[in-house]
Order: sequence, then structure tokens, then C-alpha cells
Amino acid sequence: MPLALPFLPPLLAQLPIPGLRRELEKPASSVDPNYFELLERNSHIVYPVLGLMVLALVTVAILQATKAQDMDGAVKAEFKKLIVDELRRYPAGLETPDLAAATGLDRSKLVRLLDQMQQDGVLVSHTTTQRQTVWRVKGIGGRY
Repeated sequence: MPLALPFLPPLLAQLPIPGLRRELEKPASSVDPNYFELLERNSHIVYPVLGLMVLALVTVAILQATKAQDMDGAVKAEFKKLIVDELRRYPAGLETPDLAAATGLDRSKLVRLLDQMQQDGVLVSHTTTQRQTVWRVKGIGGRY
């Protein structure tokens, strides 16, 4: 039968426990005046840096959005083939709105592809008096 020692708990309560203090401490406030003083003293540094960080994040987001709109290589090749096939049907060339309707591409993406194809030497273009760009396959059609 275990021996009950009634004097042991009060004795243990008097022993110091490492890392535990007896006196009460005031908790650190989240509204520390030193924090606000630090911001006020260095506001000429903190706020411009914060503004530059926001500007950098917005720039990165815009760049990522433009990359997301870009097509991958296989899709580009398929649309380029479709564009060349459509332009071969019309030796005199097609204007950009007509070509966009025939291929089903968004005009901005279509113009980007047409410019790439012109730089590659596949297409040629000229602008009409109505300020419409006419695209045709190089070597087919007129002498433009």
C-alpha cells in the first residue's frame, strides 16, 4: 500500500522551477510606441521601399499575364499553317479583319503571329488607302 505524504505538495510548490518566475509580468503590447516611433523616424525610407515593392509586384503580374496569353509552339504552328492556307486561297491577299474572321483568332494574337511570319519572310504586307493592312504569302500575287 502506497504511503500518502500530505506534506509533499506544499513542499513542491515552494521549490523554484527553472524558467518560471514568480512575479507577474505585463504582457508586451501589440501597440508598442517604439514601433511607431521607428516608422516615424524612418518614414522617408520605409514608405518609398514599400511603394517600390508594390510597383515591382504589379510589373511582375503584368508580365506574367502577357506570357499567359502567349500560345505554345504547337498551337502557333497550327495557326500559322491555317493562315498560310487561307492566304493561298486569296492570291491578292486578305485584310486583317477578314483573316481574323477566317481563322477564328483574336485580332491581337493574329497580328502578333502575322508580324512573326513577316519577320520570318513567309508573308508580305501593305497598307491600303483605307488604312487596312493586306497580308499575302510572299511570292504569290502582285508585286508588293
